[in-house]
Amino acid sequence: MPKIVIAQHLTNQFAVPGECEAAGSTLAEVVHDLDRQYPGIRRYLLDDQGSLRQHVNLFIDNDWASDRRGLSDAVKPSSTIFVMQALSGG
Repeated sequence: MPKIVIAQHLTNQFAVPGECEAAGSTLAEVVHDLDRQYPGIRRYLLDDQGSLRQHVNLFIDNDWASDRRGLSDAVKPSSTIFVMQALSGG
């Protein structure tokens, strides 16, 4: 099952550990399972159309998730998914 590493910012807002596991073979399935385990986290990660919000970045095994709309990126059982807050500024 994929390992999920969640930035401390999110662990402070939700009752979610810094590391957990979630089932799925795509990012969409993993996010769905995360929300099943930790209700409400989906609303933080995704907008009303199911796209990844601008302030959130997901990485699969150190590669940036490429499908921000459909979350169709493949996830292996051995994958590590990093959930991070996007940073901006100058």
